[in-house]
Order: sequence, then C-alpha cells, then structure tokens
Amino acid sequence: MAATTPSSALKRLDLRDPAALFETHGAEEIRGLERQVRAEIEHKKEELRQMVGERYRDLIEAADTIGQMRRCAEGLVDAVRATDQYCARLRQAGPGAPRPPRTPEPQQASQKFYSMAAQIKLLLEIPEKIWSSMEASQYLHATQLYLLCCHLHRLLHLDSSGSPHSPVLSRFPILIRQVAAASHFRSTILHESKMLLKCQAVSDQAVAEALCSIMLLEESSPRQALTDFLLARKAAIQKLLNQPHQGVGTKAQICSLVELLATTLNQAHALFYTLPEGQLPDPSLPCGLLFSTLETITGQHPNGKGISVLQEEMKLCSWFRHLPASIVEFQPALRTLAHPISQEYLKDTLQKWIHMCNEDIKSGLTNLLTYVKNIKGLAGIRDAMWELLTNESTNHSWDVICRRLLEKPLLFWEDLTQQLFLSRLQTLMKEGFDSISSSSKELLVSALQELESSANSSTPNKHVHFEHNMSLFLWTESPNDLPPDAAWVNVANRAQFASTGLSMKAHAVSPCVQSFCSALDSKLKVQLDDLLAYLPSDDASLPKDASPKNSAFDRYADAGTVQEMLQMHSVACIQHITARICAELQSIEEVVHRQLGVLTGVKLHAVLFMARLCQSLGELCPHLKQCILGKSGSSEKPAREPRALKKQGKGKAQELMPLQTKWQEVKGLLLQQSVIAYRVWSSAVVQVLVHEFTQSLLSDDAGSVLATATSWDELEIQEETESGSSVTSKIRLPVQPSWNVQSFLFSLCQEVSRAGGHALPKVTVQEALRSCVVQVAAAYEKLAEEKQTKKEGAFPVTQNQALQLLYDLRYLSIILTAKSEEAKSGRSKQDSRTEKVIDYLEGLIDPFDLDVFTPHLNSNLSRLVQRTSVLFGLVTGTENQFTPRSSTFNSQEPHNILPLATSQIRFGLLPLSMTSTRKARLTSRGAETKAQVVPPALSRADDPMHPGSLFRQLVNEEEDTSTPSLFKLGWLSSMTK
Repeated sequence: MAATTPSSALKRLDLRDPAALFETHGAEEIRGLERQVRAEIEHKKEELRQMVGERYRDLIEAADTIGQMRRCAEGLVDAVRATDQYCARLRQAGPGAPRPPRTPEPQQASQKFYSMAAQIKLLLEIPEKIWSSMEASQYLHATQLYLLCCHLHRLLHLDSSGSPHSPVLSRFPILIRQVAAASHFRSTILHESKMLLKCQAVSDQAVAEALCSIMLLEESSPRQALTDFLLARKAAIQKLLNQPHQGVGTKAQICSLVELLATTLNQAHALFYTLPEGQLPDPSLPCGLLFSTLETITGQHPNGKGISVLQEEMKLCSWFRHLPASIVEFQPALRTLAHPISQEYLKDTLQKWIHMCNEDIKSGLTNLLTYVKNIKGLAGIRDAMWELLTNESTNHSWDVICRRLLEKPLLFWEDLTQQLFLSRLQTLMKEGFDSISSSSKELLVSALQELESSANSSTPNKHVHFEHNMSLFLWTESPNDLPPDAAWVNVANRAQFASTGLSMKAHAVSPCVQSFCSALDSKLKVQLDDLLAYLPSDDASLPKDASPKNSAFDRYADAGTVQEMLQMHSVACIQHITARICAELQSIEEVVHRQLGVLTGVKLHAVLFMARLCQSLGELCPHLKQCILGKSGSSEKPAREPRALKKQGKGKAQELMPLQTKWQEVKGLLLQQSVIAYRVWSSAVVQVLVHEFTQSLLSDDAGSVLATATSWDELEIQEETESGSSVTSKIRLPVQPSWNVQSFLFSLCQEVSRAGGHALPKVTVQEALRSCVVQVAAAYEKLAEEKQTKKEGAFPVTQNQALQLLYDLRYLSIILTAKSEEAKSGRSKQDSRTEKVIDYLEGLIDPFDLDVFTPHLNSNLSRLVQRTSVLFGLVTGTENQFTPRSSTFNSQEPHNILPLATSQIRFGLLPLSMTSTRKARLTSRGAETKAQVVPPALSRADDPMHPGSLFRQLVNEEEDTSTPSLFKLGWLSSMTK
C-alpha cells in the first residue's frame, strides 16, 4: 500500500498534467487519486465553513464599530467646523462692536448666586478628590472630604425634598447622581480603614488616622476605637493562622504571628496609653497618638487653619473666594468629647484580649506545627522567635511597654508556645523511634528468614554461613582484621571497642550482627543529630544565649525535659526490639523442645544470632548510649570511666548516677535477653547430646560394650605378706574414659566452639554444665536401676566394667563441675545423686581390691584431667585448665605434660607493652641483681623452661641496644586488646 500511494508533490504534478497521469498510473490508482482529491476538497470546504461561522460574529461587530467610529468622526468634524465658523464671525465683529447692555442686579443676589455656584462646583470635584485620597491610603483626608460633602448637602438642602432650594436638583440633574454617589463613600471609607487595622506592616500614624476616620464616621468613643482595633487584630491573627499553607512556610507564618502580637502591643501603647500627670514623656516611647491626632483634626484653630487642600486650592482657583466661611473653615466634630482611656481599663481590656487570643493561637499553632516534619525545623522556628523577641525587647523597650500596659511581662514563649513545641517534639520523636523499632523488627525478621533460606540453598551467603559455624569466622583471615594504624597508635588512645576484624572476632560478633547493629546505629544517629539541633551545643564557636537581661527567653530551659523524652523513647525502642526477640525465642523454643535433630537444623542458628545481637547491641550502637546518657555519653571514655568518676566531685557524680543507672538497666535488659537466648540454645544442645550419651550408656549388648571399651594401664605393685616378705603383683586400671564419654565431651566442645565459646557468658556455660551434670547423673541412676532389676538376658556388671563406669563418672563430675562452684556451694544435690551412683558402683568392686585401686585410680584421674584440660577447655573453664603441678613427684614416672602457667593470661607468650617508668624500674632491678655476688636461685620468669621466656629474652636484648628499634612489640600486644 505504501508503494502505490504517491507523494503529495507527485500528486500535484499528476493532477496538473492529466495525460502524464494516465500514462504513469493504472485505472485503480487513478480512482484512488480521485477519491483522495475529493476527500481533500470536502475537508477544505468544512474548514472554510467553520472559519466563517466562528468569525462571522466578530466581523459583524467590527463592521458596526467601524460605522459608529465613522459617524462619531463626522460629528466631530461638524462641531469643529461650526466652532471655526463661530470664531471667524467673532474676528469679523472686532473689539469695537457694541455689547448688549447688562441689566443691573442687586449685589446680594449676585453674591448668593456665585456662592451657590461655587458650592456646586466644589461638590462636583469632591468625589474625585475622595477617590484620590483613598488610592493614596489617606483615609482621614478622605473622611474630612466626605464630611465636608455632607456639610455641602445640608447647605444646599440636597438631602431635604421640601426645602425652598430644592429646584437646584431640577435645574442641575447631575447633582442627583453626585448625591447618590456620595452615599457610598461612608461604607467604603469605613471598610478600607478597618482593613488597614488588620495589617501589621503599617505605621502608628496610619493606624491613628484610620481609627480617627472610624470615630468620625461612626461618632464613636476612644474605648470603642480600642475595641475595634483589638477585634481587627484578633481577626488578623485568625486569618494568619488559618490561611492556606501554600507558598508560605510554617516558620514565616509563626514569625509573622509573633511580629503581629508585638506590633499590636506597641501600637496599643503608642495610640491609647496616656502618661500620668507630672511624668515627662520619653521621645523613644510615643504615646497618646490617637488623642493628639483627634485634637489636630477636630480642634478649633484661631488662625483660621482649615483643611489644607482647600487652602491650597483657594490660592489657585478664583471661584473659591465665593465659598462661605462655614465651608472654608470647616472642621469635623465629635458628638462627645474624646476622654483619655484610663490605665486600669486599658490593662483589663488588653488582658481579656490576650486571653481570647490564647485559644486561637494554640489551636492555630498546633495545626501549623503539623507541617513541621523534623526536630531541626522546630529548633529553627524557636530560634527565629527568640531572635525576633530579643530584638523587640532590646530595641523598643519591650519590658517598659509590657509593664505599662499589663503590669507584667508578656511571656509569649513560656505561656503560649513552649508546651506546643514540646508536644510536637514528642510526637516527632515518637514517630521517629517507632519507625526505628518497626524497621529493626523487619530487619530482624528478614535476617531470620535469610538464615532459614540459606540452609536450603546450594550456595549460601558467606556471612550467613558464618552464623552456622562461628569457628569458621574466627579462623578466616580478612584485610580488616587489623586497623591501619595498629603499629603506631597506642592502646590508650584507641577506642575500647574498636570496630576492627580482630576485635569483632574476639567478641564473637558475626558479620550479620555487625550489619544489623550498624543499620540500627545509623538510624539512631540520624534521629540524634536531628534532636541535637534543639539542645544547647558545646561548641565554643557557636553563639550562645545572651544574659537574661538581654534575652527574651531561655531557649534551652526545657533541655532536661527533652533529654528525658529521648531517654524514654530510646528505652521503649529497645524494649520493643527485645520483645520481638523474646517472641521469636518463645516460638523457636516451642519448636525445638524435645526434638533430637535440632543440632543440624537452622532454628538454633537463629537463636544464636539473636543471642549475639542482644549481647552486642550495647557496644556496637554507641549512639544508643548517647541517646540514654545524653552528651555525657558521647564525651566520656569508657576505659577511663572508673578513674574519671573518682576524680570528679561528689555532686557531679551524683548527677550522672541516675543516667548511668538507666544505661545499666538497658544493658542489663539486653544481656538478660542474650542469656535467655543462650539458655534456649544450651538446653537444646545438652538435651540432644545427653540423650545420645544415655542411649550409648544404656545399651547392653556385647558390641556396644566393646565399642566403648578403651585400653587399660598395667601397674606393678608390691605388697607385704603376713610373714613380712614383699610380693610383686600386677594390676590393670583404666587410664582413659570410655569412648562414649569422650565423644560426649568432644561433641559438647564442638557445639560450644561453633557458637563462639570464648565469648559465651560465663553463666551460660555454668548453666549448661550444671544441666549436663544433672542429666548425666540421671543417666547413671537409670543404668543402676536397670542393673539392679536383673533383666533376663542382660549381662551382669563385672568388676572391670564397674571400675570403668566409676572412672567415667568421677571424670565427668570433675570436668563438668567448676572449682569455684565447689568452693561456694560445697556438696549440692547433684553431688549427692552422683555419690549414690558411685557408692553403688563401688559396691560392685571387691573391697580389698578397691582399697588397692583407689590411690592409683585417683592418680590416673588427676593426670587425665590435666591431659584433657586444654582439649575440653571450652567446657572445663579456666579454673581447671591452670591447675598447678605438685612440687613433689616421682622422677621415674614418665610424663608427657608440660608445666602450666600459674597466671591466667590468654596469650602467655606475647610480651606486654612497657612504659618508660616500667623500663626504669626494670633497669634498677637489673642493677641490684648484678650487685649481688651469687643469686640464690633463678626466678620463675628467668627460667628458660617457663612459657614466654624466649620472647622476654628477645625484648631484653632489644632494649639493651642503644640504637632505636622498631621491634618493641608494643603494637603486637595492642592488637590483642
């Protein structure tokens, strides 16, 4: 179709040449061209028809107008021609032509005629002058002219139909229209004058003239003028507060409101206040302007001064000399005398007006403050109000005006707006922290969902994978493990909880927990930065409030209240987050209860994530601490906190104590929730592992007995016979626990290691161990009960099996019981249950053999505990790891145990950083040692077999050299902090 359709240029060419058209196109194409041409013709006809229809009326009107213009021009030309002819006849007549004789008239009638003509002339010109005065906002002048116009009406008897001069209206019909037009001036002047009273950007003189106009037109008193003024300002306040919020900011509207109130009081003082008798006026504080203006307008002047406009026109126009004296010296007058307003009445009226405006201002400001969406905007509005009121009180003697009018200062901020600002601030703060808590809950749910979904995916996220096994995160190197300034920045100058990789690994804070805390802390920082604009700044470069004499109000008087709001909402936010975590823990605890496959599931990983999260929130969210402690939380150094509190005064320490107590309560809440989460995890782990151990312990077939058996040690002992000779015999005793015991302990250590055992709370480990002791004792009690029932087909408990079970149980009781607990509680209920089982097992052993075996069994047990204290160190605790060796031992006894350090240092081989005083002390000690002739004995630190001696020798060698060395190893110790 596109190929057969010709272009417009080709179409025009073909249409002009029909022969070429039939030569180049076929019959169908020619018919198509014909249809197109006819369609275009119809379209052009329709356009022409519409154009004519639309423009026809305008054309007719234009033709009529042209006709009228032609007729007017012809009439004008005829008039000019007639004027020309009349002038020509006058020129032909000449000055010497005789004039018609005048008929003599009486002088009095002529003067009366000229006086009436001048009054009519003035009456015709007054409306134009009134409109000119109103356009120039000279309403008092317009009022004077209007009153003069009314006076002229009375003189000409235009307002009375029965007067003898009523034929004036019949002879001058134009006066009828002038009288009708003059009747509208009163309402117009009143309306414009009252509208001017509602404006705040007008001078005191303009307001005084407007009030004088109202008093002259309405014949009211000064008290009524005061009422009109205050009602107009009240309407202005309502209009300002209720105007549409478009194009005008809330700050500008509130500042305009403050300016309007201040201007109202200033103008009330300038207009209505009169000084007591005997008091000299202050040039900087004008007063009584309304009464002085009234006196100027209505007073009788002996020198004949009247309206200035008439005096000027009298010099210019000749007909003004025919005006009567009552018009030339016209002065407006009030029906009653304008008595000054008493100070008591003025004070009561203003106080009532302020009380009436309070409700409007409070409701209007409440609506306006809803448009302020952040606390920084509130602070900007408050500061702008402070600047306005401070300038007002400084430049215009605000205190003097308030004392004269109200007998007390007008506390606009304290009485009207402060509580509104605090209410809006609390709303904004609540919305902000509600948003933070809701977003944190959503982030927590998404993190838990990601943990659950990662278990089913083939390629889990690396960070999420660390949540499943914390040991992988601990032993994975990353470039961020050390801070870039670790080699030259001292530990004292570094933050206590630095966000480096090693510090995070030392506290077992996984990347997912770090990202959650970072997101929460950033949101808290935004909220805190927004709020800090409302609180006083500690920056010395910023301007602070002036002295109370020069400041309108204390901007930061409510800082303590704002800080309490911040603390309350911060604590509520943390409580909402912990409540959500508690709900999640309860749901998970119900799912994992009595389930044996929870160790391989994802529920416990979620529990550990929430436990680490609660454990780290207080440290990884520094802005949370600042929200609760205020500015003291941002400036203090945690590492120096105890020493700094000692140096401070008792009063300041007592002030900080409530805030510190609140922060400790929040940390306690988080740690308590963390311990609850760890308890859910530990109970599930212990339940599963002890169940497997119990099954292995209670299995009675031969295969299981052989599977759990271990090798025994063979010892030679010498016994004395009755005859006194010694007999050497061999005994076999267990030196290793059963395989199921070792598997149970090792599995427990594995699970603790996966959870980051070095950072687990001590109470969690102790609870887990106590639970293990209780359930293990219950398993052995169940074994003893089954063996005592003597089921058919069951193997009897042999003496060797009883020895192994006794050895296992005593080993488990030692490993799973911390020494500190033994010292505190002594024999507990768990120990009594264990003792009963031990008594049962000892009853299965020959008493004579038991007496022989017991010392060697205890020795094997002690060595076994020392051998496995490091292997099972995550559950045995530091008390059992550093058991000192006995000083007396048999030198012939083979040992494979290294001497253990007595001090509980995590990295015993790493030297600590030494200060200059410590170096000097070591140097002096070295000198004293060299002065001695024979050292009594090598100290434990100088013992070459003592751990860390090699590094100490290396440090001593480096310190002895005179050249400075980089290898001071101070940075190496700082990396472990």
